[in-house]
Amino acid sequence: MSRPATRIERRFAMLKNEGRTALVTFVTAGDPDYDTSLRIISGLPGAGADVIEIGMPFSDPMADGPPIQASGLRALKGGQNMKKTLQLVRDIRKTDGETPIVLMGYYNPIYVYGNERFLDDAVAAGVDGLIVVDVPPEADDELCIPALARGLNFIRLATPTTDDRRLPAVLNNTSGFVYYVSITGITGAGSAVATDVGRQVARIKKSTDLPIAIGFGVKTPAQARELASHGDGVVVGSALVNKIAESLDKDGKATGATVSGVLQLVEGLSGALKAV
Repeated sequence: MSRPATRIERRFAMLKNEGRTALVTFVTAGDPDYDTSLRIISGLPGAGADVIEIGMPFSDPMADGPPIQASGLRALKGGQNMKKTLQLVRDIRKTDGETPIVLMGYYNPIYVYGNERFLDDAVAAGVDGLIVVDVPPEADDELCIPALARGLNFIRLATPTTDDRRLPAVLNNTSGFVYYVSITGITGAGSAVATDVGRQVARIKKSTDLPIAIGFGVKTPAQARELASHGDGVVVGSALVNKIAESLDKDGKATGATVSGVLQLVEGLSGALKAV
C-alpha cells in the first residue's frame, strides 16, 4: 500500500503544476531569541517562502560559514536547545498546518536527545523532513530508515564532488527533495555560477525524479532568479541570517528592524523567482 504524500511532496508537486520554483528559506531556531525567531518563521510563508528549513543549533557546525555559526551561537546563548526547537515547530503549527518544515543540522544534538525520542517528538510536533549533514548513507539504519518509517522525508546533500559512482548511494533512501550544494566549501562562502550548476543538476536529474533544490552561495534576488531555471527550488540561508545579525543592537538583542528586515528580503527573493 502506498503511503500518503508528505507536505513537502505536495508542495513541490503544486509548484510544478504552477510552473514555479520553490523558495526554500533557512533560519536558525532561537536566533536571536525564541519569540523573535517564532515571529520570523511564522512570517516566512506570507512573505513568499514555500518550504522552511529550521536550523538545530549546535556548538560545532563544521559545514557552516561564519554567518550561520554565529547564528547558532546566538541561539545557544539565548538558551535554545532541541526541546525548545521542537516546541518552536509546535507553536508554528498552531497557525500554519500547510507549509513544509524541515529540521536541518548535525547528528550530535539528535543523538544526545535520543534518536527514537527525537523522531517521535518531531513527528508529533509537525516536522516534515530532516537534513542531517554529517550522517552518511552508510549509516542509514541509525536515523534515515527509522525516519522514513515514521513518514518523515530524509533529504540529502549532493555536491559538485558527488561523482557518478557516489551518486546512487546519496540518492538511495533520499526523499522529499535533493539539496544540491552549488559550491564546494562552507555555507555563505562565494557564489554559485549558474552554468556549472545547470550542468551538475542535469546530471543528477538523470538518476532521480526527486525535485532538486539549489543552495549554498545564494545571496540576492538576482542570483536566485539566475539559478531558478536550473532546479526545482532555491535555498537561501546565510543572507537571511545576515539580515538578523545586521539588525541587532549592540547587546545582540532584536530591534524593530529584525523581523521586518528578514521578511522584506524574502519578499524580494520570492518576487524574483515568480518573475522567472
